[in-house]
Amino acid sequence: MVNGPERIFVERSGKVSLVPVRFRDAAHLTTICQRIATKVGRRIDESSPMVDARLADGSRVNIVFPPIALDGPYLSIRKFSKKKIDFQRLIAFGSLTEPVARILEIAARIRLNIIISGGTGSGKTTLLNALSRFIDDGERVVTVEDAAELQLQQPHVVRLETRPANTEGRGEITQRDLVRNALRMRPDRIIIGEVRGAEAFDMLQAMNTGHDGSMSTIHANSTRDALTRIESMVQMGNFGLPVRAIRTQMVSALDLIVQVERQRDGVRRVLQVSEVCNMEGDVIIMNDIFHLEVLDEGADGRLRTTYRVSRARPGFYDRLTYFGLERAWNAALEEAEKRP
Repeated sequence: MVNGPERIFVERSGKVSLVPVRFRDAAHLTTICQRIATKVGRRIDESSPMVDARLADGSRVNIVFPPIALDGPYLSIRKFSKKKIDFQRLIAFGSLTEPVARILEIAARIRLNIIISGGTGSGKTTLLNALSRFIDDGERVVTVEDAAELQLQQPHVVRLETRPANTEGRGEITQRDLVRNALRMRPDRIIIGEVRGAEAFDMLQAMNTGHDGSMSTIHANSTRDALTRIESMVQMGNFGLPVRAIRTQMVSALDLIVQVERQRDGVRRVLQVSEVCNMEGDVIIMNDIFHLEVLDEGADGRLRTTYRVSRARPGFYDRLTYFGLERAWNAALEEAEKRP
């Protein structure tokens, strides 16, 4: 994170720190930013002062120029681990426990529609990548992203990426365009890197029309807030649908919402795993299968946590039975209850 030529920050292990690296001056930083933008086919100057793009190694880059940037050019680069992240590594990091990982693995295998919710840098894409490893190799997966970050390992993956408008304001391809096109590509599952606008409606439509096992991420502060955000984004599309109709579609389409957060000790943890159950009146009923509780803080500054478990029978129990995984599901919940 470059906040002008003299203030450069780096995040390591969830902690952000100032590093003793400097650019010569603002002109030096400006030149570097323009070279980066040119290499990805974009233009950055006073008339077009913002760029958001993907570098050749898969990293995300964002550049902001004056007059919007008050203290010189701002440059942010999000680098992704070259090591493939799976649930075993997430367990080792302390992001979740083995029973929670097993429940999420079962959810992916039985083709539940899953939304991963959380703030910026909370580990949503990392968890989505880990979940995607349980997709069967025989399935055709279409991914839709604003800037490609997903690292799917399956042999039959079709990757789609949005395109911004050119300097004349033409040629823009939005996520909504790509989601609608993905439906015509005979996908078994559709994975949307992040839902942030009117494409939420098309995502719900896809989940309701036989594309079970679809996944996406969303910015929200809790699993309940995630539903509110999706509802708001559908309304942004000006479809004229009444609120009850939108909520009915959401209940029909969504199975699980997983909340992740980067906590104060720098560890990214799964906070909630919530089932979207049904409607009572105009209210969507949810069941927290897992809910993280913070017990205290250790001498090393690391939080000690435990999961509160709900043993309520899920609405998708018939699907667990169909895949022969109901015993594995119950065993994982039993193990989670025994843990401190």
